[in-house]
Amino acid sequence: MGVRLMVVDDHRLLAEALASALKLRGHRVLAAAAPAAGAAELVIARSPEVCLLGTATPAEPGAFDPVVRIKRERPQVAVVVLGPVPSPRGIAAAFAAGASGYVRHDERIEGVERALVKARAGEAVVAPQLLQGAFEELLNPAAQPDDEGRRLLRLLTPREVEVLVRVAEGEDTRLIAVGMGIAPSTARTHVQRVLMKLGVGSRLEAAALAARTGLLDRAAYGTRPGSA
Repeated sequence: MGVRLMVVDDHRLLAEALASALKLRGHRVLAAAAPAAGAAELVIARSPEVCLLGTATPAEPGAFDPVVRIKRERPQVAVVVLGPVPSPRGIAAAFAAGASGYVRHDERIEGVERALVKARAGEAVVAPQLLQGAFEELLNPAAQPDDEGRRLLRLLTPREVEVLVRVAEGEDTRLIAVGMGIAPSTARTHVQRVLMKLGVGSRLEAAALAARTGLLDRAAYGTRPGSA
């Protein structure tokens, strides 16, 4: 027995192509609509068994707001997200919003059809390789910029943090020495230690790394001391 479903995607051609392919395979497609922002209203009004919801940006905030509303208003409707290979956070966000499945947008029509049938039966649908990627990220999380900045800040002494801030501000060794009230040779030693601890080969690289990881922002909130 075919699935009574709706196909919603920002790209109308993709939505219509999917709808046509699924109709040919015996499924009853209630609507193929765009943009996805209007998906919730359509699904609530038509109440299909399954909604195939396309998204091009699963990592963006609010990408799965339509799923949240659909599940709140029509909890019996299973939602299967169709999108690019997401980050593990993207998969988690889809399921946290109430989706029953996540299917890659390069999946064959047979795979999409299987996902719809399983979702209607109440099963969770996600490809094993996507789950594997999610578990690997869970076990070995990549450092976020904020986390990396915190880690780098812990490597440096208060005096070295001040040196790094001055380096980022473009001060040369003489100005660093004058500003901190230390000998130029001491300032040079501090700079070399900062470069070594950060794992970079130049002052420019150190400044860029500090800016990219948010280390300078942290230093600005009271971590720039006047003395060691």
